[in-house]
Amino acid sequence: MKNIRQGLLATLTLLLIASCKKDIKPLDLNLTAVSSLLAPSDNSDIQLQPATGGNIVFQWSAAQTPDSGVVLYEVAFDKADGDFTKPVYKILADGSGIQTQATVSQKDLNKIASLAGIEASSSGKVKWAVLASKATNTKISTETRTLQIARPAGFATVPDSLFLFGTATEAGNDPTNAIPLKKTADGVFELYTSLTAGSYLLTDQRNASGTEYYIDVNNSNIIKLGNTPTEVTGATKAFRLSYDFNVATSEATEIQSIGLFQSANNAEIGQLTYIGNSTWQIDSLPVVFVQFSWGRDDRYKFIVHTPAGLEYFGSQNANNVPPAGQPASYFYLFPVTNDQWNNTYKFDPSADNHSVKVDVYFNANGPYTHKVTVL
Repeated sequence: MKNIRQGLLATLTLLLIASCKKDIKPLDLNLTAVSSLLAPSDNSDIQLQPATGGNIVFQWSAAQTPDSGVVLYEVAFDKADGDFTKPVYKILADGSGIQTQATVSQKDLNKIASLAGIEASSSGKVKWAVLASKATNTKISTETRTLQIARPAGFATVPDSLFLFGTATEAGNDPTNAIPLKKTADGVFELYTSLTAGSYLLTDQRNASGTEYYIDVNNSNIIKLGNTPTEVTGATKAFRLSYDFNVATSEATEIQSIGLFQSANNAEIGQLTYIGNSTWQIDSLPVVFVQFSWGRDDRYKFIVHTPAGLEYFGSQNANNVPPAGQPASYFYLFPVTNDQWNNTYKFDPSADNHSVKVDVYFNANGPYTHKVTVL
């Protein structure tokens, strides 16, 4: 009986193998190249506005296959004199590659133009074609087209993080100790810090292999790629350093001082000075609430003094409650108006007729905030 069962199993196995062999068919890799590019039209002019401009849709006719099998498409881009053997960029078609169109963002086109050798704030030509693939068989379209692309100012690829180092900085000249900047938007960074006589560079990594940038002080303070140090002269001063890689602009705003503004007096009652590490401080400030018919007023906010004028920082809440039991977000600093009463904080009641220590933190590693300690 055992032998019979073994014989039946062997027979079934052979039949199954034979059946499988009959079902195996060689894959037909034949296909014709895309013969017609439909849009954009040849020599189209594209004025890039990556931040606000709409997407560009590339369209073409379908490649033909004998068995109507699945074809994958990519749009290939190359320099004006390129032959697509090594395209500078490729983008998969919509629908995971199976549709006969590709939706390309202006941000990607800006990157493509940069890779094709077109500088920022200038224009040039980029060629495009369509690659049709079936398994390992890939064919380039029989037609190619050209785009005339005008790039805006700024970088095609903006850094995701940014650091500051150099002899002019608080970090020193070692990039591994570089100071991180706060990212306020895509490609936009700022840092409250001090600069002294010396030089500095920007980098996207806290190590020696990062991509480095510098400020061209002789050309409207634009941001440039490279390791030419930016020179600083004169006495040590506190600044707000602002960098927008989308338009390659920079700004260094001197922070002369930060005043504590008491609403009831409609005036500043003390000045904080910079002590390093993005922090302003006053060690001891006498505070006296102002008596009104309804009670003693305890409201305050901050005024940042710059050569261009005054900037007000206060609460995101127009009307506030006393600080006791409030979350850390109560003390967060936001740009506000110069309104005497709104967007203010309130002192702890124990501060009345006492001195306080005040710290303002414009650190890059968290929300801008402050602390009031009753002495």
